[in-house]
Amino acid sequence: MGIGGLHIWHLLIILVICVVIFGTKRLKDIGTDVGGAIKGFRQAMRDGDDDPPPRRELPKRTDADS
Repeated sequence: MGIGGLHIWHLLIILVICVVIFGTKRLKDIGTDVGGAIKGFRQAMRDGDDDPPPRRELPKRTDADS
């Protein structure tokens, strides 16, 4: 038994259907775009960890506030 009840033959049939419908060039382009998006997301998550959280400034206290 494979992943979630799918055997390797089921996955191969789905792959063949996708190739017939979309063609190899379009599937390559989709794979490249998805890979680039994942790479960009990972880079943004890594860059976001370096930034310190924004500081909140408290309002200035005046004599009238006391």
